[in-house]
Amino acid sequence: MAEGNFTSVSEFLILGLTDDPILRLIFFLIFLLVYSVTIMGNLCIIMLIRVSSQLHTPMYLFLSHLAFIDIWYSTSVTPEMLKGFLVGRDTISYAGCAAQLCSAFAFGTSEGILLAMMAYDRYVAICNPLFYAISMSNRVCVQLITVSYVGGCLNALVFTTFVFNLVFCGPDEIDHFFCDFPPLMEISCSDIHLIQTLSSISAAIIILSTVPTIIISYVYILCAIMRIQASDGRQKAFSTCASHLTAVILYYGTITFTYVQPSSSRSLEQNKIVSLFYTVVIPMLNPLIYTLRNKDVKRALMKIMGKNASSW
Repeated sequence: MAEGNFTSVSEFLILGLTDDPILRLIFFLIFLLVYSVTIMGNLCIIMLIRVSSQLHTPMYLFLSHLAFIDIWYSTSVTPEMLKGFLVGRDTISYAGCAAQLCSAFAFGTSEGILLAMMAYDRYVAICNPLFYAISMSNRVCVQLITVSYVGGCLNALVFTTFVFNLVFCGPDEIDHFFCDFPPLMEISCSDIHLIQTLSSISAAIIILSTVPTIIISYVYILCAIMRIQASDGRQKAFSTCASHLTAVILYYGTITFTYVQPSSSRSLEQNKIVSLFYTVVIPMLNPLIYTLRNKDVKRALMKIMGKNASSW
């Protein structure tokens, strides 16, 4: 489009998941419950790890930061979505849309990197237990966690800058429940081939720098577990890895579908469903996964509940 032959939009109209007022009310109640469980569940994980001395280990330090990321990941999207259910078609400012996309990308990327760090932690704990205290010292853990946050922020800032250097000249309707990348590309007046290529490259770099870490770690973990003679020891090793592996599969499966798969092979409706899963549902599932499948967390929770009951 020729320079000066357009009117740039100052706000966007979020169409949401449905126009049906009854469905909007039902969705509002469902996702309000989901968001409440997300906040309460992840806050409980953080507080439980903080007050339980038996959980003051690198594994649970990483888990507390995963819970922190999940709180803000969901918060970057869900409140605006809930507002849309109440008002119908919701409007968001140009700057607000940029901030929402940036925060979702920052916390989403940080979560992916942190999951890889957690896989490495499990590898060291199971395959090199004698060197665990040295390899996963407090300093090393802080450095790894810092890398996950810095990596997420850098990826989000660069990506958001590229997206909002595009021209949006109308229509201003985003066929989604938040300012996500695919629907923004649909309404841009600029040539989007470069930014779509950069999106796939960015996602591929993150996936190729984290997924091999996870795969290699679990190959070595599996080999180490198979060499354990005692069934109790083997079962304990499996239980400490099962919850993390479940979280990895859920997260990377949906992210790969959205940002690596060619856009021609998917629809915006599919993107809505997948985006809903990884921004709203997974942050709720993670504390449930780590609580229900982790004996240490359940013991710490029962111990605190027992202390509270005895104090009454």
